[in-house]
Amino acid sequence: MADQLPAELAPVQHVLHRSEAYLRSNRSSRSSDTSSAYSGSDVLQSSGGDGEGDAELSALMGESMADSDDDDDMNESIDSLMVRDTVRECLEKDPADRTEDDIEVLLEFMQHLPAFANMTLAVRRALCAVMVFAVVEKAGTVVMNDEEELDSWSVIVNGCVEVALPESSQRTLNLGDSFGITPVMEKQYHEGVMRTKVDDCQFVCIAQSDYYRILHQGEENTRRIEEEGEVVMVTEHRVLEGGNKKGHIVIKGTPHRLMLQLVEDNSVMDPSYVEDFLLTYRTYLSTPMELADRLLTWFMDPLRRDKVTRVVLLWVNNHFNDFEADPAMIDFLEKFESLLEREKMVGQLRLLNIACAAKARSRVVTLARSTREDILHFSVLGGWERGCGIFISKVEKGSKGEEMGLKRGDQILEVNGQNFEHVSHGRALEVLRGTTHLAVTVKNNLLGFKEMLSLQENAAAAAAAGVGGAGSVRGRKTSDVSHNKRACDAVRARLSAPDLEALICPPASPGGRREKSECREFACAPSVMRIVCFC
Repeated sequence: MADQLPAELAPVQHVLHRSEAYLRSNRSSRSSDTSSAYSGSDVLQSSGGDGEGDAELSALMGESMADSDDDDDMNESIDSLMVRDTVRECLEKDPADRTEDDIEVLLEFMQHLPAFANMTLAVRRALCAVMVFAVVEKAGTVVMNDEEELDSWSVIVNGCVEVALPESSQRTLNLGDSFGITPVMEKQYHEGVMRTKVDDCQFVCIAQSDYYRILHQGEENTRRIEEEGEVVMVTEHRVLEGGNKKGHIVIKGTPHRLMLQLVEDNSVMDPSYVEDFLLTYRTYLSTPMELADRLLTWFMDPLRRDKVTRVVLLWVNNHFNDFEADPAMIDFLEKFESLLEREKMVGQLRLLNIACAAKARSRVVTLARSTREDILHFSVLGGWERGCGIFISKVEKGSKGEEMGLKRGDQILEVNGQNFEHVSHGRALEVLRGTTHLAVTVKNNLLGFKEMLSLQENAAAAAAAGVGGAGSVRGRKTSDVSHNKRACDAVRARLSAPDLEALICPPASPGGRREKSECREFACAPSVMRIVCFC
């Protein structure tokens, strides 16, 4: 690195360096080849006093792949049964005998149920520690009678029940629904007769005293931040690492405050906040440009500059598809890159280039014209004779190319089956203009595109200096010519777009030699999300 990176960027730098080494080695190998006593009144409405319309940003769901094969379906069924068996084993233990591991198993299961959706992590954990398991084996069994005194709050974890109300109406409660007392200590009574609708109905119950105590302690551990009389953020006090870390973390907030928290100091108590936010922001922001525009504004503040850079690096690393699929976001990346160049943040700029090159994926764009004389409405630069690949330099606004996803900075890898990574500019134009139907394989490669432009600028400057100077090209020293050739060869090797999907050796150049391109890749595992947005 040409400059010293801030300490908060060190983890990102470490991951990127490992990725760069992995990708380089990858390309090298490529070229070489409850008791049953229940109580309940109504279904507990999840409000918590925080206002209607809160958007729940619950558990993180990583990228998944759907497979319809029978073997996969059977494996999923077996996994599901194993999870349920493990959960039941933990529930059947006396609460006093449950270990921390047991509570973690129950917490993972319960957090997906609607009854626990609006509760904080600390409250859910405390409830898992004291809940009692109960099973009603036969359908049609009366669980609660009308006007029966309630003594617990219960949640259905298997099966469903039906409540016959005095006015002859009925209500059905299903998996994850709750019934019973509200968090007060006054006497409460059940309304209607509750019967099981299926065999093997299972419930977890929390005694009234425990339920009241836990929910009120949860309120005491939260802090509400208000602006102009309105709550804009809620934080919760947590104790982590066996008491070594204590402090507040954000659990709810307005979109603006949640975005602002990205550039606050989260490193000690909540180091995964940025990753959590970037994974779920689409549930409460209409477009990623809302965040992108704020990041550009915050970058102008020297005190926030390093934190903004970290957010962008993590965004590109974890969710590069947000950029590839949106021309406006590609423009944002170019603007941000220009800002890094202007501020001479060389190390951060290199990390951004590594991330973009590692995460880009090849895609196929199909274009059709009525005749070969019709204009393609995009321009290309580069070529083997210039020491680089073929790049899209401009796409006309509103054109078919833009509509189909061509973007400035895309490197053309293949056209109608013909490899474009080692082709001259003239041959590229010939192929592009020679047919009415084009299947163009491209890959975003801003790093290579910028280096190509820089190479051309340097070549133009050198040519101008040669013409305007006392000597001519013929008068150059042999060492200068050799140096330029070596520089050209190095750039040609760097500008090949990283290919992480197929382990294919690049084709031979016109001179018969093969160039090895550096490969870079990295990945950050997502963490568990627990932020709610006031929408």
